[in-house]
Amino acid sequence: MPYDPQKHHRHSIRLKGYDYTEPGAYFITICTKARQCLFGNVVKGEMQLNSLGYIAFNCWQTIPDHFPHIELDTFVVMPNHLHGILIMTENPVGARHCLALNQHIEHNTEKFGKPVRGSMSTVIGSYKSVVSKRINIIWQTKGQSIWQRNFYEHICREQKSIDNIREYILNNPQRWADDPENLQHNSDDQNFLFDIPF
Repeated sequence: MPYDPQKHHRHSIRLKGYDYTEPGAYFITICTKARQCLFGNVVKGEMQLNSLGYIAFNCWQTIPDHFPHIELDTFVVMPNHLHGILIMTENPVGARHCLALNQHIEHNTEKFGKPVRGSMSTVIGSYKSVVSKRINIIWQTKGQSIWQRNFYEHICREQKSIDNIREYILNNPQRWADDPENLQHNSDDQNFLFDIPF
């Protein structure tokens, strides 16, 4: 099928005009491709990771080793998705450049194919890439992504919102039976929806 820009285009799900190198708390959700349950099972309200789940878990824990301006907060690896709060503590080095006084300062807005160094999209893209590579080694495949395109984010602006999201993340395994990402619960192929009192 030939390329048709009316049909074959990607819409950004990022907040238009927002600078994703801005310090703050970001609630992130990443889903596996076709919502396959790759990372383990929830048994009696507790997530039990398998070997692929440990790859996803361990790689998430090493994000600050590769991006020192990122701190981890609460996170959980679920059978087919990951929820986590990442704290961007400062603008990443190289994200902003010195400008002449007469130049207009623009936000570091990302464009498809032109990531901004150290932005949240770059951090998540790197995470997804390394997890896919490590799983491809186990599967003895090459270049297969295990993730859906993009990721979902909520920019946390208030402490109450962060506290509610932390509670949601921690309780996610207990709620798995009713989770919209649980294909046994929800068989239609909708976009990710979650019910969090932000």
